Amino acid sequence: MQDHPSTHTPFYTLFETAIGLCGLAWNERGVTGFQLPEDDPSSTRNRIAKRFPGIVETSPPSDIQRIIADVTALLQGEARSLSAVPLDMNGVSDFDCRVYEVARSIPPGRVLTYGEVASRLGIDNARAVGQSLGRNPFAVIVPCHRVVAADGKLGGFSANGGASTKLRLLAIEGARRDESPTLFDLIS
Repeated sequence: MQDHPSTHTPFYTLFETAIGLCGLAWNERGVTGFQLPEDDPSSTRNRIAKRFPGIVETSPPSDIQRIIADVTALLQGEARSLSAVPLDMNGVSDFDCRVYEVARSIPPGRVLTYGEVASRLGIDNARAVGQSLGRNPFAVIVPCHRVVAADGKLGGFSANGGASTKLRLLAIEGARRDESPTLFDLIS
């Protein structure tokens, strides 16, 4: 990440996407958060300000502009991997970091179940995976929407719009899971 003119101030910008006005927060170490659209721009700004006290809205530097371009393309249905986006994981637990690493390995258009993520972590606790993804400050960049329930249903989603937002993100990506016709039927 390139350093912005100020040293340790967190920054954010809002940008239009196919799903509405999103927000991206960053500092000199990487992206600190992603904000899915709220009901209106002021609600999105307020949510970011609440999540990141002292944050300053500014124009993004070139490295952040590239991330925004990739996110925008992904939300228009282009298969873009965001797995190389640098994240500032300061304050994120080791367990959550491990869960997010597995989630980031799921390519656009594919899904894993909470249990499959748990298995990849060497644990037998799908609920802990779901709770971790519910704390995900990097939605879309850490694609928690690509993790679904074992019964082929969507499972939870803590962003504005809940499960309908999750379904919309999966539909944009053309998500499918060969073993899960219930999920496929929901998205088709």
